[in-house]
Amino acid sequence: MPDFQIEIDVLIEDEAWSNDLEATILTAIEAAISHLDIKPQAPTELSVLLTNDAHQQELNAQWREKQSSTNVLSFPQIEPFAPVAGLIGDISLAYETVAKEAQMEGKSFADHVSHLCVHGFLHILGYDHLTSDEAEKMEQLEREILLSLEIADPYAEIAENS
Repeated sequence: MPDFQIEIDVLIEDEAWSNDLEATILTAIEAAISHLDIKPQAPTELSVLLTNDAHQQELNAQWREKQSSTNVLSFPQIEPFAPVAGLIGDISLAYETVAKEAQMEGKSFADHVSHLCVHGFLHILGYDHLTSDEAEKMEQLEREILLSLEIADPYAEIAENS
């Protein structure tokens, strides 16, 4: 566990999610924190909501005006690249979408959850993928963080098929 004060709350809203994924989620986010050398100077809090497609669709409609579910949503509570302290944000994962993607991509469910948690956490911090330069930087960070967890490059097959 990192030596700074951070609380990561995992909230299971849908019973399809397994309780034993909490350790996977914590490990993924802690790997990102370590890789980025984040050292909050004050107590810090992040929440991860494990929900379903129906609720994720509501959140996506409310906050992004998109009428569909999605695998992960991030709700930053800090300015992009601001100091990490206090309530920094929320990450939400939709079970059905995450499970379907993992199966279609031939990944373990836990590895895909780890990737999406890292991806969501990077969004909380201010990283994005709206331009190709931003996407390249964010994807490279994801690869490096996941490699530290011995998780294969989630973009390898996508790059091979491009």
